[in-house]
Amino acid sequence: MSAAAAAAVKAAILALTDENTRKKIGWVLAAILSPVILLIAFLCALGSGTASHNLSVVELCFYGGTVPSETPDEYRAYIEEMRAGFNLLDGSIENINELTEGEDGLDEIRVKALFYALYFGADSPGQQDCRKFADCFVTYEERTRTVTVEHEDGTNTEEEETYTVAVPIKDLEAVYENLHAAMGVEITEDQRSNAESIYSLIRYGYTGGSGSFEGADVPFIGADGFCSPIGENWRSVVTSEFGNRIDPITGERRGHTGMDLAVPTGTPICAALPGTVTVSTYNRGGYGYYIMIDHGNGLSTLYGHCSQLLASVGRTVKAGDVIALSGSTGRSTGPHLHFEMRVNGQRTNPRSYLP
Repeated sequence: MSAAAAAAVKAAILALTDENTRKKIGWVLAAILSPVILLIAFLCALGSGTASHNLSVVELCFYGGTVPSETPDEYRAYIEEMRAGFNLLDGSIENINELTEGEDGLDEIRVKALFYALYFGADSPGQQDCRKFADCFVTYEERTRTVTVEHEDGTNTEEEETYTVAVPIKDLEAVYENLHAAMGVEITEDQRSNAESIYSLIRYGYTGGSGSFEGADVPFIGADGFCSPIGENWRSVVTSEFGNRIDPITGERRGHTGMDLAVPTGTPICAALPGTVTVSTYNRGGYGYYIMIDHGNGLSTLYGHCSQLLASVGRTVKAGDVIALSGSTGRSTGPHLHFEMRVNGQRTNPRSYLP
């Protein structure tokens, strides 16, 4: 969490746990704080340790259940309005999934997570065109198939018919562009990050920042000083090697510029060698949130699809320093680290360097 975000959370907690202050400021915080910060403030404001209150705002919207009685009326309305929007989305998603083939259905959690990040606290989110919103996550294709037609005289003939198939879009950048065109919304980096955290909470049970991959919190440095970015157990989670492979998004065979390591969102990512951070930014085209480090002598490393960047440009790091948290931002189909090695600008196989 950035210093600004941490300060906002601290301020929200201090304000919302003081009854007099809470009455003065009201619940306008619901409209201005991000969903992730807001759910923390909400839980602190309730001030209860009972199991019935051990639900986040996000979980109340996704899973239903009784809203705690202490919840202010205005805030209760936000939750109920989001639930109403989700109900409309459920109908739209069901209709779209009737047009999909095989097991390739629309990811309803992904759709709802982004809907929540965009519209929680807004006026009547249920009045949004939910079918138009859900359609932004698929493309429609006209296909042909052979069917058997039974005639009144008892004979059968084989005929071709055209039908429509809904194909879920795996590239989130394409989804963002569709939402901008169809819904008129420009999705900010904060909203993308919030949507990713919400998705991880509902899909995997955590929001990031506390990845549970065993050994990731202990630097694993080889005899030559090269440090694994995710600890000593990296070999057990390699899902895609460097070199030629089938692209998981397009299905086409193409070169893979690094190594993919499947770790939970929020897993600490360590610098592989000492060096200076040269890039720490968001890349719309593929890497999502990523960091690059110059190690000198023409050697550099790249760490892609992060959920949070912890090292800024110009920072000097040592091997094993935590520089980011893993995620699934950018052109990604699930939580993992994309790790690249570059020698004089040329990408090379990371396996040749990892301890």
